[in-house]
Amino acid sequence: MPAIEVAEQDGVGADGVPRPTEDYVVVLDNAVVLLDGATAPSPELPSGGWYAGLLSARLADGLRAAPEADLAAVLAASIASVAEENGLRPGASPSSTVAMVRWTADRLDGLVLADSPIVVFARSGPQLLADDRIASLRGNGELQTGRDVRLRRNAEGGFWVAEADPAAAGRAVTASWPLAVVDTVLMATDGVSTGVDDYHLFDWPQVRSLAREHGPHAVLKAVREAEEADPHGVRWPRPKRHDDQALVVVEFR
Repeated sequence: MPAIEVAEQDGVGADGVPRPTEDYVVVLDNAVVLLDGATAPSPELPSGGWYAGLLSARLADGLRAAPEADLAAVLAASIASVAEENGLRPGASPSSTVAMVRWTADRLDGLVLADSPIVVFARSGPQLLADDRIASLRGNGELQTGRDVRLRRNAEGGFWVAEADPAAAGRAVTASWPLAVVDTVLMATDGVSTGVDDYHLFDWPQVRSLAREHGPHAVLKAVREAEEADPHGVRWPRPKRHDDQALVVVEFR
């Protein structure tokens, strides 16, 4: 089994008040699951963290039961089960990003749905497995209001997340690598990846180096310190001063 390190840190809510993290990490014998619960579309609905907790547990069960099953199929079945068991309806339910890596005797498989990227360091260099649909819509000014998000979520021409429609699993971004060429895998929620994508504090090779030298919590700390220096989001506009953070480092050699 590879060496696996996990670093997590709570963020704050949209109101700026600290609250428990809505990121979930599950480490299995041959897989890691990382979810980031999204803010619910209505305050009357359960939180994204509630949903992410249920879905991560169901994904873990599915991967244990079928260690080599297609990842998108496991995700679809898990979304369907959580929705049925809790009476969730598409378009009116909490949601979550999903990132999964799973290794077999000779292969590494990855899946990303929404903005929790995976970075695989292979012999040819780092390879990013990311779903950039949310970033593209934001960059085009198409996700400015809550209504925009609701209309674009799990819709053609929009972005896709785990919610109550299992068909979203078929829109996930997937890839596979021969296990023999894989050195390291990084998995991050957007509370960490923003340090690369938005703040430009470091690139992914530098993230790996920092995590190797000082531990993965050092990466979280660097992002958090940058946000503390910009408390009102003047330099880096963002909906919350601090998002939840989760970083997983999987070392195969």
